[in-house]
Amino acid sequence: MSAAPMDAIRTAILEDAPGEVIAGLPLPDSMRAAVVRKDDEHLFDGLADKDKDPRRSLHIDEVPLPPLGPNEVLIAPMASAINYNTVWTALFEPVSTFRFLERFGKESELGARHDLPYHVVGSDAAAVVLRTGPGVTQWKPGDRVTVHCNYVDLEQPEGHEDSMLDPSQRIWGFETNFGSLADVSMVKANQLMPMPTHLSWEEAASLGLVMATSYRMLVGSNAAQMKQGDIVLIWGASGGIGGFATQFVLNGGGIPVCVVSSEEKAELLRRTGVEHVIDRKAEDYQFHDENGAPDYSEMRRFGKKIRELVGQDPDIVFEHPGRTTFGASVLVCKRGGTIVTCASTSGYLHEYDNRHLWMRLKRILGSHFANYSEAWQANRLVDLGMIHPILSETRPLEEVGEAAYQVHHNLHTGKLGILVGAPEDGLGVRDEVKRAKHAEQIAVFRSIS
Repeated sequence: MSAAPMDAIRTAILEDAPGEVIAGLPLPDSMRAAVVRKDDEHLFDGLADKDKDPRRSLHIDEVPLPPLGPNEVLIAPMASAINYNTVWTALFEPVSTFRFLERFGKESELGARHDLPYHVVGSDAAAVVLRTGPGVTQWKPGDRVTVHCNYVDLEQPEGHEDSMLDPSQRIWGFETNFGSLADVSMVKANQLMPMPTHLSWEEAASLGLVMATSYRMLVGSNAAQMKQGDIVLIWGASGGIGGFATQFVLNGGGIPVCVVSSEEKAELLRRTGVEHVIDRKAEDYQFHDENGAPDYSEMRRFGKKIRELVGQDPDIVFEHPGRTTFGASVLVCKRGGTIVTCASTSGYLHEYDNRHLWMRLKRILGSHFANYSEAWQANRLVDLGMIHPILSETRPLEEVGEAAYQVHHNLHTGKLGILVGAPEDGLGVRDEVKRAKHAEQIAVFRSIS
């Protein structure tokens, strides 16, 4: 069983033991892990999406440690976070993630390790390196790291301009096994980044997926390429991905127009420096009628509100809700502007009037996570104190099902953190001086959740 060795490992990490001490500690044969089980694939057949309950499908099981291969690293996650991909995994939609693992298993002997009757989930982590495999030279046991979720070998030529275009690119913990919601996880060495020294474990763990996704969508060279003065409409601006988008726009000289669901959230965003906020509930926008058909008069009313606030249509629309908002996003975007989309949390079948796209020369850009360089640059901005965590609450690993349920039903704001190895919030800060320097901004951005 894993208890005694894992207890020793956690104690060493919490006491900030040297790397050689951590390297000398024995690893357990098995570990706690949040998993979905292949036997449950049909658990929700015939149910409406709203009735599918991740608390029924996410389990805390004792499973074997991941086998370590070349250019791979075993890490001990001290904290993780819930992303919508964990919700999709737990609901077995739009397809069961066991299909991803089966395909991976057919590619190679190393890929076959991932094809198991259980799937260890989780795509964010702040962790400590435990072991490194052959070929790893930049990381060693004891290193404190954050993890980005772009899992790729780069053996094929397409990925060498942008690893997100590599045919074998996968999202760790979603399209691979051995994710972060476990005592021990397995990652590629090229997923690791230095943990910002002024953050706690749970704060650092809340950054990776949503922050790097926002960076690529807005800042990097592969998507919207926001410039100073751009008007950027941001849906769900007090949530995880929208909250980081708001920070990147403010930090990069853009002008955010933030859409939220309450005056309380609007006021919190104003404290961060946002001037233009739309409370969609107060305005009672209904972009679809009772039969689900688009209501373009409501969308035009929304566009009019944006022009009243900033005097023009948005240069960029930051899209992630999907079905419920996409028609409005296409309509309100300015002539020649860009709608950049990374997700469809309200539904992935979109309907919009294509005349507003082609006749006004607008662009729709698909964007998916980020490459290593983009994730690294975003992480560097956090370490510099220019971007801050957005974390609403934390729960222990045993409550991962409830946390996923909260995200599924949009009962949360910001990121929901999961404590894995860390016994409580607030641990892991190494540079108290730097934290004190940025304490006010950290508090403000955590308050928007």
